[in-house]
Amino acid sequence: MNKRVIIRTSDEQDFFAAAKDAARRADRGESFDGTITLSFEDTRRMFEVLTQNRQALVREVMRQPDTIPDLAKRLGRDRISVSKDVSLLEKVGVVLSERVSNPGHGIHKLVRPVARRVELVSVIE
Repeated sequence: MNKRVIIRTSDEQDFFAAAKDAARRADRGESFDGTITLSFEDTRRMFEVLTQNRQALVREVMRQPDTIPDLAKRLGRDRISVSKDVSLLEKVGVVLSERVSNPGHGIHKLVRPVARRVELVSVIE
């Protein structure tokens, strides 16, 4: 598991500067610290994706990885909404899910965090 995920706002220039820096470090054989950085173009878009419900879902998954039905129960939400949120958070890169056998009950999707810590960073200008 990675150490942390940083979700931030940045422009295209910042994104490519960070990518160049990472490529240079890789070329020199330097190790990476286990941090994943996800960038959004603006604060509004970042919070459209990372709604309060989705942030609560990420917190629950970080506290205790679990199945979608159990997460829905703990959060007091319906399973379909939680399932949709998990799919979106997977696409963004904040959680992972895997299908696991549940003897006598078929297969469940186990949701886990991609990192121990998630940081939201946004500058409003």
